[in-house]
Amino acid sequence: MSAVLAARGLSTGYAGQPVVHELDFEVNEGEVVCLLGPNGAGKTTTMLAMSGELPPLAGEVEFDGQVTKAPLHRRARAGLSYVTEERSVFKGMTTRDNLKVARVDPSEAVELFPELADRMNVRGGLLSGGEQQMLTLARALVRKPRILLADELSLGLAPLVVDRLLRAVRAAADERGTGVLMVEQHAHKALKYSDRAIVMRRGRVVLDLTGEEARKRIGDVERAYLTSAGGDVERGEAELEELGAEGEAPAADDAPSGNARPPAS
Repeated sequence: MSAVLAARGLSTGYAGQPVVHELDFEVNEGEVVCLLGPNGAGKTTTMLAMSGELPPLAGEVEFDGQVTKAPLHRRARAGLSYVTEERSVFKGMTTRDNLKVARVDPSEAVELFPELADRMNVRGGLLSGGEQQMLTLARALVRKPRILLADELSLGLAPLVVDRLLRAVRAAADERGTGVLMVEQHAHKALKYSDRAIVMRRGRVVLDLTGEEARKRIGDVERAYLTSAGGDVERGEAELEELGAEGEAPAADDAPSGNARPPAS
């Protein structure tokens, strides 16, 4: 498999101050990579940098094997879709018009999410949270992106809706070869659909596991990164070192809240 998107020694942050440090990972064609970590680990900052919203302070981002410094709108034209953690729906416009604005055929969106068929003439602000996220994801996936960045698809949604969204993401990878980098707090559910899991803590990658390894060790991974987020830092660091002696877990400043913007889709 060839890498669609890659970080090579990437450091980035805000006002010239690095928040994530020396990231090295890649997302291949048809691969779903789940980015895990506690609040403040730098996950959203990483997504903003990979999308072109934040410039690198050091290192590089590669898109389709070429180093890129292009902004988000140019990467979107080249085949990147970015679904941010906010539900980016035009609330005063109907579902149909939300799709048309993104140059998406409503019939293709309904093929992906039949649940939207009877909601085409409903304003976006009157859709349920799950329907809004289906609309957002449909806008991103119907355009058949080379790479999809998805930040917290499951935020605030019922488990059945989350499964529905994640199945659509998995299908895009399997059927169209879309590479996917997604941030999720619900590790158990997300890993069912993932080929790899990257765990971040304090702005650094501390574990890079295959999906199978992560599913087998998810209890340990959750205790390690969630416990450390809860304040038992020494225990969390010890468990991370035990889980992945090959990983690095040096201290770094916690990331501030990301400045996510509406998705490029």
